[in-house]
Amino acid sequence: MEGGNEKFKTHMAPGSSNEKKTDDGQASKENFVHLCNPHLEKMKEDILYHFALGTGTHDFPTLFGDVKHGMGIPSISIMLHELIKLLYHAKCSDITIIRIGTSGGIGLEPGSVVITRQSVDATFKPQLEQVVLGKTVIRSTNLDEQLAKELMQCSAEIGQFNTVIGNTMCTLDFYEGQGRLDGAICLYDEEEKLQYLKNAYESGVRNIEMESSVFAAMCNLSGVKAAVVCVTLLNRLEGDQITSSHDVLVEYQQRPQKLVGYFIKKSLGKV
Repeated sequence: MEGGNEKFKTHMAPGSSNEKKTDDGQASKENFVHLCNPHLEKMKEDILYHFALGTGTHDFPTLFGDVKHGMGIPSISIMLHELIKLLYHAKCSDITIIRIGTSGGIGLEPGSVVITRQSVDATFKPQLEQVVLGKTVIRSTNLDEQLAKELMQCSAEIGQFNTVIGNTMCTLDFYEGQGRLDGAICLYDEEEKLQYLKNAYESGVRNIEMESSVFAAMCNLSGVKAAVVCVTLLNRLEGDQITSSHDVLVEYQQRPQKLVGYFIKKSLGKV
């Protein structure tokens, strides 16, 4: 995920609108959602990637649906708590867990694969801040260096796509937290956004997603060897929205799978 690449379908929900109507039956503009982002007015099309919707391809006023996301730190944290307990009760040993997914790249061509050295927060620190019992707890988000090198070697042996080892910035949301200009709220300008992303690049960040910090922290605490392998769907220094075709994106999303699949086969002596 770039913070996730799941697509959701929407459906009509008859009778669900609570808009006030004027005397002529039209919805009053004062009841519409207000977007605090002047940049949206300049965009030819707004693509809501995670919903598989776009203003150029869908009639938004006639669509309404309930959407539930399964992405980000809360979702993966819940899954990992129960997965780690499952492994413990099953008496598993010498475990390696690899997260694969999609992300936004920084200074990389779309389709590049990033193997995470460290997961860093939005201030570029390799840590996870978590509030436990009202107190802030700081946890390390380093990942296994040797495992990263082995995965990098596997990519070199495959020789099909660009792969780098770099830091991954893990954010709490997809829009403001990642410096996007296309969210419902945006109170900074493009120059400020680009400077932030350039600072991230200079600190060693090569991609952005929404799960790696808690993944690294929990694996560290549980004594589990772990890696994060994500493909980049765009270069955030060149834009905020994904413009590649569906077929290209499908091929991109297969790259982490190919790399990790090759690593597994090699580990089992099958290549």
